[in-house]
Amino acid sequence: MRSSAVTVLEARGLDAGVLPEQVTVERPRNPEHGDYATNVALQVAKKVGLAPRELADALAAELAATDGVEAAEVAGPGFLNLRLAADAQGEIVARVLAEGEGFGRGDSLAGTKINLEFVSANPTGPIHLGGTRWAAVGDALGRVLSAQGAEVTREYYFNDAGAQIDRYVSSLLAAAEGRPAPEDGYAGAYIDDIASAVLRKEPDALALPEDECRETFRRIGVGLMFEEIKQSLHDFGTDFDVFFHEDSLHAGGAVAGVVEELKATGALYESDGAWWMRTTDQGDDKDRVVIKSDGDPAYIAGDIAYLRDKVDRGFDLCIYMLGADHHGYIGRLKATAVTLGYDANVVEVLIGQMVNLVSGGKPVRMSKRAGTVVTLEDLVEAVGVDAARYELTRYSVDSGIDIDLDLLRKHTNENPVFYVQYAHARLASLQRGAAELGIERRTEVDLGLLSHPREGDLIRTIGEFPSVLAKAAELREPHRIARYLEALASAYHKFYDVARVLPQGDEAPSDLTFARLALCEAARQVIANGLSLLGVSAPERM
Repeated sequence: MRSSAVTVLEARGLDAGVLPEQVTVERPRNPEHGDYATNVALQVAKKVGLAPRELADALAAELAATDGVEAAEVAGPGFLNLRLAADAQGEIVARVLAEGEGFGRGDSLAGTKINLEFVSANPTGPIHLGGTRWAAVGDALGRVLSAQGAEVTREYYFNDAGAQIDRYVSSLLAAAEGRPAPEDGYAGAYIDDIASAVLRKEPDALALPEDECRETFRRIGVGLMFEEIKQSLHDFGTDFDVFFHEDSLHAGGAVAGVVEELKATGALYESDGAWWMRTTDQGDDKDRVVIKSDGDPAYIAGDIAYLRDKVDRGFDLCIYMLGADHHGYIGRLKATAVTLGYDANVVEVLIGQMVNLVSGGKPVRMSKRAGTVVTLEDLVEAVGVDAARYELTRYSVDSGIDIDLDLLRKHTNENPVFYVQYAHARLASLQRGAAELGIERRTEVDLGLLSHPREGDLIRTIGEFPSVLAKAAELREPHRIARYLEALASAYHKFYDVARVLPQGDEAPSDLTFARLALCEAARQVIANGLSLLGVSAPERM
């Protein structure tokens, strides 16, 4: 498309440099308008001094003479509608079969080192639904970014310092001594379980002096909770490359060091006995206390040292995936980057909204184990890993979601993950059926025979996968993959309803049989590739 536009402009002595590097070509909503459409003539006509319709007419004439283009027509003020020949569309099928698992991947982020921090739940209890959403979306985003050539490090920030850990330890001690949980502490059966586990490891812990007793419960209790969190995430299909301990920033002197550095450069100022960072200079809503008046570092001090550590490790982009109550962190972290002398765009913050469970039309609020929140394990127990991951990933993180447990348990087309997985299983069954009939896959197939409208729809939908994946990476929106897979499954089911693939009875396989089997294998491959990016299995039987 772009090369044809260049030819037209240069033939008229016009500057082809006004053309975008990537000309946008989309599928029109109305199939009567052609297979593809572009508004490139409307985009650049004014820049080259032509009427949009005149430029579109010239482009249509050039494209109509191009191999593989069946028709090129101008519509409205200068829209260009294209219809491809069947054999040209068939090249999409051939490409999928040749590239296999690599189809759809690109290199738009090649050479970019990305630190992707997500979940990072405090080791004070099981992972709740908000963290579970990030476990699914964050892992999928990591896969999508990697598929565009980025070098992605998945990182979990282990909050093993601060007041929440003190409350957790006090809760464990109360459980071990048979007392009620502190008013600001943590409750639930898991606290009793971990307190008992601490005493099994250290039977005399309660007899130790108070500071040694607390340290024992802290060391063992936090470790046990964190190991349980890591196991839950692993069972959910989410693993991390780095578990970074917050406490290491304080114990290793990184926090104190960066604070003294910023004091020396004038990036911090003293007021009312505390040290502040001028984050308002970078658009934050207020300046932030870095060192409190009592001399203790505020939470942002760790954030500053942590960002410095990430950049020192060579990351070009640091993505933070945070919960719904962390909107203030967007300006704060970008201001921190600028204060440290970096470009603000080294930091990117994604905010995830709330997740609710619904069953029988009513909210599900209580966990069997955690007592006050619904956990990752509760969701997996209710619907399984695949359904949980898919449902959590198929929505933009900007929107809150209600997960209908009853729907996700259904083996019907109403259930989105079943709908997509069933399409894959159905396609895999076709290949098995062909093998049972002794029909072996051909390396040379006449894909130009795929001329039925439903075949064209399916081929064009398959062909959209690389651009969908590229856009999902660019916008950090893995839900685009899920929605695309549903569209692809729909295109396949519609094709299957009208196009017989395998011969019946004593009928011999025809050239069309082999062409349709190739098309079906391409569709199966793309569904498998897409599900893999979401961390969801592609079953061959259901």
